[in-house]
Amino acid sequence: MEKGKASIHFEEPPFIAGMASVAGKKEGQGPLGHLIDVIEQDDMCGKENWEAAESAMQKKAAQLAIKKSGTEKEKIRYLFAGDLLGQLIATSFGTADLEIPTFGLYGACSTMGEAIALGAMTVHGGYAEQVLSMASSHFATAEKQFRFPLAYGNQRPFSATWTVTGCGAVVIRKGGQGIAKITGVTVGRIVDFGARDSMNMGAAMAPGAVHTILQNFEDFDVDETYYDRIITGDLGEVGRKIVLDMMKEEGHDLESVYMDCGIEIFDKEKQDTHAGGSGCGCSAVTLCSMILPKIQRGEWKRVLFLPTGALLSTVSFNEGKSIPGIAHGVMIECI
Repeated sequence: MEKGKASIHFEEPPFIAGMASVAGKKEGQGPLGHLIDVIEQDDMCGKENWEAAESAMQKKAAQLAIKKSGTEKEKIRYLFAGDLLGQLIATSFGTADLEIPTFGLYGACSTMGEAIALGAMTVHGGYAEQVLSMASSHFATAEKQFRFPLAYGNQRPFSATWTVTGCGAVVIRKGGQGIAKITGVTVGRIVDFGARDSMNMGAAMAPGAVHTILQNFEDFDVDETYYDRIITGDLGEVGRKIVLDMMKEEGHDLESVYMDCGIEIFDKEKQDTHAGGSGCGCSAVTLCSMILPKIQRGEWKRVLFLPTGALLSTVSFNEGKSIPGIAHGVMIECI
């Protein structure tokens, strides 16, 4: 099953058996709004604070994904989940009531890729019949933790992205009926090109995405023609251009197959989100609302899904550290 330096090929591919997406009002007004399962008109979700609202989205997405998969939460062996907040408080408070053994994950905005990869490995290895993989983010919780209080009303540079308020969840199972199959994963490594601008996450994460794409090509002996789409998590307009330029320097023209979830989830002209969307919820919601349904319908036969993450914290940034990036690749195919 080991392929090359960093990849795994699943001889008996695990199936994605259920999926669910929950998002905020702004996301519901975007291009994917009509595809998202639940649109919360109140970004507080009826809670007393933003963090509790994000937890509520996680619980709702988890319950809906389990229901749509045709199973029960008691039959989910493990939960792989994460968010952007310190000590994963959106996940720990949001999923406690599910009473599912939990692996809390932090890969920044790449967390959905990490959760799916680990979930698929666990199922394929025979350690579980069914698992749940999930990731979330919330605009207000992310701004509060990483940038400025909302009441500050600061101006945002055009390179900045808008953290998606949303959660995506998938049930991964061994065999049976499913939406799509997971045929392989390429685990990303930390890549640091020295970016220091916290308002330009695309530039910080793009080199990590390029490394994982090239590693996937090398490990599986393929190129961009092997995929119908190569989809990064949340690089936005700035990061997208960097990826295309860097890949072209390596002899690969991705223009016809490359997409970014951060560009797909918002309408740049109408929604004033500058470079696009970001956050763990960006790739998770886009996967569950748009990518997987297209694969299920056979519109796309094979996709390389690459959630991207900027591995900074408020501590590291305030200490003047650079912003390393990472991307995990998941190969998803039509059944």
